[in-house]
Amino acid sequence: MKGLIGSFFSIHPDSMIGRRMRASNGSPWMRFIPLYGLIWTFWLFASPWFGQVPMRQWLWQTMATLPLFLAMYAGANYRSLRWIVANAIGIALLGYLLMPYNWGACTYVIYACAFLAFAPTPLRALALMILVLVPYLLIGYFQHLPWPFLLSMAVMALAIGGSNIAYRSSQVKDAQLQVSHEEIRRLAATAERERIGRDLHDLLGHTLSLIALKSELAGKLLARDPAAARREIGEVERTAREALAQVRGAVTGMRAAGLVGEAASARTMLECAGVRFAFDGFDRALPSSQENCLALVLREAATNIQRHAGARSARAELVVAENAVELRISDDGNGGIRGHGNGLNGMRERVEALGGSLRISGERGQGAVIEARLPLPSSNVIGIADASRKASA
Repeated sequence: MKGLIGSFFSIHPDSMIGRRMRASNGSPWMRFIPLYGLIWTFWLFASPWFGQVPMRQWLWQTMATLPLFLAMYAGANYRSLRWIVANAIGIALLGYLLMPYNWGACTYVIYACAFLAFAPTPLRALALMILVLVPYLLIGYFQHLPWPFLLSMAVMALAIGGSNIAYRSSQVKDAQLQVSHEEIRRLAATAERERIGRDLHDLLGHTLSLIALKSELAGKLLARDPAAARREIGEVERTAREALAQVRGAVTGMRAAGLVGEAASARTMLECAGVRFAFDGFDRALPSSQENCLALVLREAATNIQRHAGARSARAELVVAENAVELRISDDGNGGIRGHGNGLNGMRERVEALGGSLRISGERGQGAVIEARLPLPSSNVIGIADASRKASA
């Protein structure tokens, strides 16, 4: 029995609370949100005091319905969404049964409408809410409850249910946007792999064939013309060095495309969410470890802006100076960002693992700024400076 109860109250991945926990990166506090919702059961016990019903005629009936309500309330929050309509209708039935004894039973009906908002479709949710309210109004009419009270409670139930429908619609849109973003990222990765394959084939296919032929020729000349064989071996060495230089140049270009590709992906995601995004200075060639780290920082920052910032515009800038590279990401959103949380902690750990630092600032209502600074080897700084001078020339 204990195991059955524990299983019932465990959080199902497809439940309302399970989905909220995923959206908040697994925050354990999300599991306690339903406790806040129980505040409104206060009206079950407060409402009769405003009427003329004697205490003995409502208290035990109300207490009898309460355990059933709590079980269905927990089921609606913690079990799979496919059971939420059944739990909501069960709560509404409790309200109908209790109304002859306690006119505060309208609280159960309001809870039912709040849960019915999570029916499979918004239209079905609205239809179910209306079907639940019709018996409530009829029972209230035959119980001679005041019409202003009945109508105000019905309007309140529809308003709460409607707000939950809007909330769920925004959740669905966020999920669709996330799926689209992941698909764009997957397609970009596929296109990058195909480009790398074509580049390596173009660079090395002819060169390796030439090396093979010259090596074979040198082997044939070795016995009868050693001087010619040495010349062919020298050609093989020169061709191999040229191929190595070409591969290094191609790899440098591939590394630069990683951060640029991440910035382009961030722009697509943010602009789909109505946020203007600009980036500058991302054409610099960086060491692989630094670039990968900054690309992940940019990805996490863009995700936070899209989900939480409420911004209208954002900007990312890459600057190389004083033996270091700095990525600065800013937005004009809600601000008040705190330097902890799973995403931000992971961002900070990646930066500090490379000897860098991460600074997060922003007053509430004034946007936020994330600055990631990483040290660079001196040879890389010289190479980047030379590349910048050539590009400006």
